[in-house]
Amino acid sequence: MTVLWLVLLVSLPTFYLGVFIWAVIQHFLSVEIPSSLEHPVKFRFLHCAMLYLIAMGNILEKLRICSMIKFIQIFQDLIVIKKNYNLVVTNMHFGEIPVRLFQPKAVSSKLLRGIIFYHGGGAICGSLDSYHNLCSFLAQETNSVVLSVGYRKLPDHHHPSVTEDCVNASIHFMKGLTTYGVDPSRVVVCGESIGGGVVTIVTQALLSLPSLPQICAQVLITPITQVINFQLPSYQQNQNVPFLTKDIIRMALCKYLDIDLSWKDAIFNGTCIPLDTRKKYRKWLSSDNIPRRFKSKSLLPEFSGPFNEAAYLETKQVLDPEISPLLVDDKIIAQLPQAFLVSCENDPLRDDALLYKKRLEDQGVPVTWYHVEDGFHGCILFFDKHPFSFPCSIKTVNAVITYIKGI
Repeated sequence: MTVLWLVLLVSLPTFYLGVFIWAVIQHFLSVEIPSSLEHPVKFRFLHCAMLYLIAMGNILEKLRICSMIKFIQIFQDLIVIKKNYNLVVTNMHFGEIPVRLFQPKAVSSKLLRGIIFYHGGGAICGSLDSYHNLCSFLAQETNSVVLSVGYRKLPDHHHPSVTEDCVNASIHFMKGLTTYGVDPSRVVVCGESIGGGVVTIVTQALLSLPSLPQICAQVLITPITQVINFQLPSYQQNQNVPFLTKDIIRMALCKYLDIDLSWKDAIFNGTCIPLDTRKKYRKWLSSDNIPRRFKSKSLLPEFSGPFNEAAYLETKQVLDPEISPLLVDDKIIAQLPQAFLVSCENDPLRDDALLYKKRLEDQGVPVTWYHVEDGFHGCILFFDKHPFSFPCSIKTVNAVITYIKGI
């Protein structure tokens, strides 16, 4: 028995070290570090740690101990939640949907601005806890009531769980704004990554409910607004940039839409899109709508390869406006409230924000755009993670706060 314990004590650290070395090798073989990024060593370390967690999760999944996604979710909620003594934080449920309310403690003689926040994470990670510090900071710095929505995610829930929960929670909140001390004329919807995409869907959905107060502004932080054209300049230029690489996008998209991973190449090459549909949506999805300064000379052609009908039948849901909200009619876009759009230079989703910006502007919707030249996808989450914060993290969160305070 003693020998067995000695073997375990030696082998386990060796195993963990071996997995970490594999993660480091994978990092240096597969990723690109943008030249504009500050603190590249810190960036590399964080990405190696992420690859290590994914590798450990995959091992546990193969051993049928725990799914990789569940393993990642366990680790994300180990984050330290900072107590803010200036706020009252309340955990609640709207039906089956968990939400967290952040309210300033200071007594106000008037109703406050309200912010409905949808977190990111690609329906894989992200939670009320992992975005707690950001929502707390938004509530304090803008003197607003913030509602953070904890929607259902993978691996147990697929599309349309995210949008259904966020729309339903938003409607519930909007029906009782004064109960929470919120001014019905000053409600902002805000989201990051997939949560930014949810902002577009929620604002569009609420247009059909005129009995509710109107949203006064939408804040989209590095949003995903379409899942059709993955040959846009930003997808090509940043496909190997942490923390949202091409492989992670393909995995998250297929799992959330419950599409077999064997169709991932057809989705990314665009061969699952019929020719007439390509022509129909080209006016909104083409890289021609991306400013020239964002394009390199080595770009590949869009929608390469012949149409694959079998792939179309398996993946046609990507054309649903509830998945690709960029595709809704002009008459709906024209009714949307003013917008604040954040894009990051080193983010594959950069051009999703630029395309949606143009759609809004073409229909006369006021747009304020903030572009983070040294930013990367998810950078806003590091704004308070010292010593792992980045200058772009602080700039992004401060830009969002400045815009909201002006409403």
